[in-house]
This record gives sequence, C-alpha cells and structure tokens, in this order.
Amino acid sequence: MIAVIDYGMGNLGSVYNALRYVGGEAEVTSEAAAIEKADGVILPGVGAFGDCMANLREHELVEPIKRVIEANRPFLGICLGLQMLFSESDEGGPHEGLGVIPGKVVRFDHDLKIPQIGWNQLNIKQQCPQLEGVEEGSYVYFVHSYYVVPEDESVIATTTDYGHEFCSAIRRGNLFATQFHPEKSHDVGLRILDNFRRLVQAQ
Repeated sequence: MIAVIDYGMGNLGSVYNALRYVGGEAEVTSEAAAIEKADGVILPGVGAFGDCMANLREHELVEPIKRVIEANRPFLGICLGLQMLFSESDEGGPHEGLGVIPGKVVRFDHDLKIPQIGWNQLNIKQQCPQLEGVEEGSYVYFVHSYYVVPEDESVIATTTDYGHEFCSAIRRGNLFATQFHPEKSHDVGLRILDNFRRLVQAQ
C-alpha cells in the first residue's frame, strides 16, 4: 500500500487518481502509524513552505516521514514535497525544513515570468529506476517560484532550464522527489508514477 500524506496542503485527488490509473494501491492518510507501515510514501505539497512545515508539525508527521526515509522505503516528494526535504527555505523566511537533504530553497532571480507555469524539459543527470523509460528532453509540468539548491550535487537526478539551469528532481536511493508535477505531466508523469509503484511492489 502507498500512503499519500494528507496534511491539508497537497494536491491529493490528482495524485491519488494518477496512482490508481497506473495500478497502484493507495490510501490518503494523515495517520502517522499508517504512514510508517506503508510500503511506499508520497509527500505532495501546494502552497507556502512555512505553512506546509507548520501543518506537518501540527499533525506530528515530521519524525514519521524521516523514519520512512531513513529506512530507505520508496518515497516520492512532489513540488513542495521536494522543497521541504531540504534544510531551509527563503520563502517568507528563512524557514526550517525537514533537513533530510542539505541545501536551500531559493527564489528565481531573472527576467523571465515568475512563477514558472507550464511545460518545460528535463535534462537527465542520473540514471535511476525512478526515471526508467523517461527520455532526455521530456516535457513535464511546473508551477513554482522557488527551486532547490543541494549542497551535494550527486543527488541531482534532473535539471531544467528556466532563466538558468536548476535542479528539478533529486534522488538518493529509494528517495526521489520532483519540482514538477508527475500527476499533471501526462505520459511522462505516469511513467514516473508507475516506476514508483514498481519500486514499492518490489520491496
């Protein structure tokens, strides 16, 4: 079973429906016990970084999330679910993140329209099971004004160019997280979700 974390800030319906479409067994839950016993976990996120972190703390989900990741169980972060994995964010802050991945979340600083809304391409930097079957230059869907800057560049799975090259996905073992929205990225996004489903079933 895949647990989709409900902490009041996620695009839960779209993620759940996309998972079911690729054959994943999923449940939307805010229960720490259900998250910790799940075979795989998805952390979605829509909204402001500080509000999302406050909601995770209010639901007492910070430590359960960290334990799932430390156990190397398949974990997928989406949009703010990527950003919250990092040490801190400049969005209305600084605000402290989960601290799973050392690094910062910073705002775009260029002349292009902010936020970036729409389709953009992936530059694949790391061959990994989560990206199996995803071709170089594939288009995925973004909605964001901030992006992550990992201290350790070896975790970067994909980059994307928007004013400059930025990290659009990270991977460390069974931890994978994307700035883009797989659930809104048509065939490419469904492939990524199906890869995640397969990793979960292989556990």
